[in-house]
Amino acid sequence: MVNDPKWRRVLEDLERRLASGEIADRFPTDRELVEHYGVSRHTIREAVRHLRARGVIERARGRGSTVTVPQFTPPAGALYSLFHEIEAQGLRQWSEVIAIDERVDERAAEALQLAPDTPLFHLDRIRYAGDDPLAVDTVFLAPDLGKPLLDEDFTHTALYDVLEARLGLRLTGGREIISAVVPDDDTCAVLDLDADEACFEIRRQGELDGRPVECRLTIVRGSRFALSSDWQATSSFTPHLSVQHRAQ
Repeated sequence: MVNDPKWRRVLEDLERRLASGEIADRFPTDRELVEHYGVSRHTIREAVRHLRARGVIERARGRGSTVTVPQFTPPAGALYSLFHEIEAQGLRQWSEVIAIDERVDERAAEALQLAPDTPLFHLDRIRYAGDDPLAVDTVFLAPDLGKPLLDEDFTHTALYDVLEARLGLRLTGGREIISAVVPDDDTCAVLDLDADEACFEIRRQGELDGRPVECRLTIVRGSRFALSSDWQATSSFTPHLSVQHRAQ
């Protein structure tokens, strides 16, 4: 155990610099940190050890230390909010709103068990984690839920929080299907994807007391998203396998 409190002060400042983006991608070498903070190499190594233990940085032979890009790991089988998952990582979640309006969409209306020509609330956003584009998110809501939200600013808020604050409603359940997809050129450009980066397609149907009220399609970059699941040997768990046949 290191008793020198200097390492903790160095650690706190490194955390601040990482959170602000002052340190990104390449992490400084021990020598650079010694010069920057004016402390011993031993103090620096203790501070950096804590960052590595938490997975904030990783060391690769020949490349030095690099900053680990955080993954968002919402729990499987839960009605999670991407907004809160991002902010729980210490990053600012914000959205570029592409469209918010009423429009007809036969596929969404069918999922919501409504007539094909029903005008639905429609929200189309690019979701960001800090400065990085994370997902393209398209939502349709049943008219009675969505119409009061047409004047809402969704730049920095969660849809589910708005539903609760303005209508006193919180979704009670739903179903989600997650598939790996190869992004098209438009998605690659919008999300600034690497050449070999795949995406997840998340199709969600949200329900209110058994009634389908939300139809959502989210394309999220695969390098930043993973699902987590807790299980026990005594739990009853029934997996569902969906086999999709695509036209050749």
